[in-house]
Amino acid sequence: MAGARTDGRVERGNQTRRLVLARTMDIASVEGLEGLSIGRLATELGLSKSGVFALFGSKEELQLATIRAARAVFADRVARPPASEPPGPGRVWRLCTAYLEYSRDRVFTGGCFFVTVAAEFGARSGPVRDAVAAARGEWGDHVTGVIEEARLGGGLRTDTDARQLAFELMALLEMANAESTLYGDEQGYELAAAGIRARLRAAASNPAALADVVG
Repeated sequence: MAGARTDGRVERGNQTRRLVLARTMDIASVEGLEGLSIGRLATELGLSKSGVFALFGSKEELQLATIRAARAVFADRVARPPASEPPGPGRVWRLCTAYLEYSRDRVFTGGCFFVTVAAEFGARSGPVRDAVAAARGEWGDHVTGVIEEARLGGGLRTDTDARQLAFELMALLEMANAESTLYGDEQGYELAAAGIRARLRAAASNPAALADVVG
């Protein structure tokens, strides 16, 4: 019986933690990680301040837990879905469209969580800044790796600089996100998609074959 009670408390604690992190990710996507406070969350979610504090212990740990949770959401919505595509330009395209869908669908109210917090913490130092930088670096490495797979597989020209192309595609994606959040329209997504198509066609070893993939 004691084990059952303990398991029940643990599960309730996990449920509360998930509830809190769902809210903190949304707040941070709009206001940044400095917009988070244990008191605010307790009030908004109808929880005790001591209970929220017990789950995280400090504002910094709350911020770090929020970054970890957002990384998991980003992986599920953007990084993982293209894995079903065979390596090549089609997977690169699918990765880019997954990001555009993630931003357009407002998985987070403020658009891309990591664009917001990177701007907030880019010039700072400390564990939170390091966690943001690590997440951004992981995304950049992932895009670069998908492009390099396409190059090695023959879908992109052998002289393709994967890191350079990744930088350009990521810039288009983030500009689309910024245009949408600032102006409230979706034209930026179409402009970004057109730019990505153009870059992939320019880098493709067989541009004609690529037309079936990117339209």
